Amino acid sequence: MAIVITVAQQKGGAGKTMIAANLAALLAASARVALLDIDPQKSLARWHALRAERAGAPAISFADVAGWRLAATLDKLRASHDVVLIDSPPHVETDARLAVRGAGLVIVPMQPSLPDLWAAEGTFKLARDEKRKLAVLFNRAPSASRLRLRLADELAERRVPVLAATLGNRTGYAVAFAQGLGVTEASPRSVAAAEIRALLAEIREITG
Repeated sequence: MAIVITVAQQKGGAGKTMIAANLAALLAASARVALLDIDPQKSLARWHALRAERAGAPAISFADVAGWRLAATLDKLRASHDVVLIDSPPHVETDARLAVRGAGLVIVPMQPSLPDLWAAEGTFKLARDEKRKLAVLFNRAPSASRLRLRLADELAERRVPVLAATLGNRTGYAVAFAQGLGVTEASPRSVAAAEIRALLAEIREITG
């Protein structure tokens, strides 16, 4: 039975799709991985289509159903894969609720900004209502930032866990994404690749 990781955030531009793609690409080298894209923008679907054209890239299963078929599709993917990664829609309505309900871990990407924190509040509540594990991931984050420290303090006051791993604002992520690759495939020795590996290591500690 697969571990299901849902990447969720109501604010656009937080990096949900990039995070799901990079985790999938890294995991695909050693595990059966599936992506489930229920974000109406379908950026993950386009990334997967680019990947399918690349010879030698480890295979990643893909589905982009929504609505009444979503629960059954998630059950099928969970039964036939080791990891399922869900790119959720930017709202907390039915599809997002199902994606959170089915998750072993909900990752909420946030840039170190107050609008990102405010936008994430609905996702925090949804994860708590569904009794799901939750963790914030700072994305496009400077290595040292007073605002980031302030946000970390606010999250601690709200008892929202924050991952130690962070992702910087690096062009390598966009370059790899445009090729249908993860940054660990396109630039395996880069700082960005090290960040994704650190993120996955921490996720494994949380999910067991």
